Amino acid sequence: MTDRHPTELAPRTKVPLAAAVLTGTVALYISLVAFGNITDFGTNRDFVRHVLAMDTTFKDPDLMWRAVSSQVLQDAAYVAIIAWETVAAVVLLAATALWVVGARRGSIVRARRLSTVGLLMMVLLFGVGFLAIGGEWFSMWQSKQWNGLEAATRNLTVAGIALVVVHLPGAAGKQGSGE
Repeated sequence: MTDRHPTELAPRTKVPLAAAVLTGTVALYISLVAFGNITDFGTNRDFVRHVLAMDTTFKDPDLMWRAVSSQVLQDAAYVAIIAWETVAAVVLLAATALWVVGARRGSIVRARRLSTVGLLMMVLLFGVGFLAIGGEWFSMWQSKQWNGLEAATRNLTVAGIALVVVHLPGAAGKQGSGE
């Protein structure tokens, strides 16, 4: 006999369901970001150009040597960001599908592994790329017009929370699984 309500999920399905939903949410988000950057290339290209050029910062001479003024290099950085976003989207979409398929088969170890890869890609993009490199190296925090730190922090937070949930005990589908 159980004290669970008949409509309540079994304990072993709660964490995988949460991991699937969070992975899917991040997958949808980064897919839309990549799609937007591909179909409206100019908007965020201008953002990347201004951040790398450091032309809206305090222009401290001790920091301005870091600025990248070559539009070719700026655009190459932007294309690399879009490529990274696209690969992360594909990985996270595949991981979401594996959560759904794996839940039916009782094994979601592959979903957890692929989610980890995709979510770490998000952490690297927004934590290292935008917060550390853009925010600190290129002093994006100094710009009123071209400051993406709030959005990057939001994205890093959501990906980090999803990563933690993916690695909670029980997320691999079996209690005590060392995966």
